[in-house]
Amino acid sequence: MARQPVPKKTTEELYAYDKAIRLQKGRMLCGVDEAGRGPLAGDVYAAAVIFDPEKPLIEGLNDSKKMTEKKRDALYDSILDACLSYCVASASVEEIERLNILGATMLAMQRAVSGLTISPALVLVDGNRLPELSVAAETIVKGDGSSASIAAASILAKVSRDRTLYALDREYPQYGFAKHKGYGTKEHCKAILQYGPCPAHRPSFLKKLYEHNRDRTFG
Repeated sequence: MARQPVPKKTTEELYAYDKAIRLQKGRMLCGVDEAGRGPLAGDVYAAAVIFDPEKPLIEGLNDSKKMTEKKRDALYDSILDACLSYCVASASVEEIERLNILGATMLAMQRAVSGLTISPALVLVDGNRLPELSVAAETIVKGDGSSASIAAASILAKVSRDRTLYALDREYPQYGFAKHKGYGTKEHCKAILQYGPCPAHRPSFLKKLYEHNRDRTFG
């Protein structure tokens, strides 16, 4: 079952949305979101968040894509402090290649929900695809702009993934991972053409780049 998306909400409205669902489904509401489906490099991440309804709302909480990196980083610890339980999980580049990106994303979500220390009454998943879970779950298209729990999960997943890209940047500085976070920017593609891919790159995601640069060699 999928819940329909709603117009852009304030932080207060995001919390009110979750509160209304808790009244129907139970106190343990979990929000799930992913980060990193589109980049050319790095693992795909997912986070699951169960907020403590007794904790005050987090000022400025919203869809991670509508925030600056600085704002996401500032909210990260506040989200952790406001949780009854949370888990951040990932699926590796090898799993992305074996399962495809959708399958790997679903796997990361499954791991995030399985890693919770509390079993939720309902899991709300951003998007229109549900991972296989052992608990009740629903999808919400653009859920990170509808539900406080999903918005929080989107921030945890995004910040966690970005931090791994900073680590990759230190290991492979020639690609500029700290700047583009693995996305296919002009500078990133140019670096791949010049240096060839590193182990963190997703081979299947580089096919179009190779096709458009058949006269170049990769080593």
